[in-house]
Amino acid sequence: MSVKIGLISDIHATATPLRQALAIFKQQSVDLVLCAGDIAGYGAELEKSVDLLVANGCVTILGNHDVWYLDHQAEEQEKGAETFLYNLPVTWNSTIEGKQIYAVHASPPFSMSRGITLLDQYENILSAEKERWAHELKKYNYDVLVVGHTHQVFAELLGQTLVINPGSTTFNHTCAILSLPELKVSIVPLSGKTPRKVWHWGMMNKEELSM
Repeated sequence: MSVKIGLISDIHATATPLRQALAIFKQQSVDLVLCAGDIAGYGAELEKSVDLLVANGCVTILGNHDVWYLDHQAEEQEKGAETFLYNLPVTWNSTIEGKQIYAVHASPPFSMSRGITLLDQYENILSAEKERWAHELKKYNYDVLVVGHTHQVFAELLGQTLVINPGSTTFNHTCAILSLPELKVSIVPLSGKTPRKVWHWGMMNKEELSM
């Protein structure tokens, strides 16, 4: 029996691409949706984004922007979103179809800020970083590691661990579907836009700045 897991991350309070990802997951009959954090930050639709996650029963973990929101903005913003974020775990793990799955926003075991960066600005693999992380992940017993944070899109086998970053639904215009036990990953484009494997503030164009 094959199990499909829909993967999303770095929603950043922008509801439309999240809604599109969830619709794709429904069409593809995924069994579980996992969000790797950063629901808050940048955008203005945090409450709508939280409502979508809750309505679709998404498994969600905490990101650094979510912590920042709770520390600095929650008192003056949406109470429903505050309660949701406050109750999120930092990590999630499960055994599905015999595979050990671990999710954390940036890197294991608990980091929300030390991200796994495997691509350069031209979307080329950084071989030295692959080797470094493959060595570091030897201390863990994961078959699959799901991360976000870096706004990079990849599914790379690092040693014995398949490391997946589905990218930001908002900035990379992507989500992903993981099939188990086959360990097959499909990267899915969103919003009718060209997926961007690498995105950060320094790469913003004038159109994005005016949004």
